[in-house]
Amino acid sequence: MPLDLVTLRCLKDNYAYLLHGDAGTVLIDAPEAMPVLTELNARGWGLDAILLTHHHDDHVQGVPQIVAETGARVIGADADAHRLPPLDLRIRPGEPLEVLGEPVDVIDVSGHTVGHVAFHFPDSGLAFTADSLMAMGCGRLFEGDPAMMWASLTRLNALPDETLICSGHDYCTGNGAFALSVDPDNEALRQRLAAIAASREPCAPATLETERATNPFLRTDQLRDRLGTAGATDAEVFAKLRRMKDEF
Repeated sequence: MPLDLVTLRCLKDNYAYLLHGDAGTVLIDAPEAMPVLTELNARGWGLDAILLTHHHDDHVQGVPQIVAETGARVIGADADAHRLPPLDLRIRPGEPLEVLGEPVDVIDVSGHTVGHVAFHFPDSGLAFTADSLMAMGCGRLFEGDPAMMWASLTRLNALPDETLICSGHDYCTGNGAFALSVDPDNEALRQRLAAIAASREPCAPATLETERATNPFLRTDQLRDRLGTAGATDAEVFAKLRRMKDEF
């Protein structure tokens, strides 16, 4: 059976995620400890493991307290191990991983940082993308370059339409405003923004199909002419969009 997903708001605008099934419970990213521990206690769940997507403090700083109180194992990318909290298991993209009885695809999504990974649970239709593919956006390129991030987004864009994209932040107001500025005739985008404005629910996750329809960073084909980049490659159109977003 598909795993149960719980989306947790943390810090100012972070998301963390709990996955629960018959085999136990895992956490994806640990922005802070208390929301996680409070939710676990309320549900009567233990915690078996923490999966880390990348090294930034707002994704890992809750790890020490959570581990101290739950005994959870910590899993993260071998390439990022020198910058992550101590790891019990080092993983590499493409290598087999099983979590809560399900196979997990570890995907290299470098760009925001080098060594950033996403976790795809194909049986449950979930992808934890953190600061790579985000709701109506993508992460700022702190360490990688546009070609690297475009390659990462292309890998994620190859997942099935119904995959739920579980991103790392609620940046929907800013991302949505930028998306509308470059794609003003997009009715699906307008409807998504209206639904978000009318709801108190987190704006993530959303299906990959929804992101394809509303996320400008996945719509290079549709935006090429509007951006004055006729004849440019998808990666070049993406690079222009990312520069525009940085200056927005």
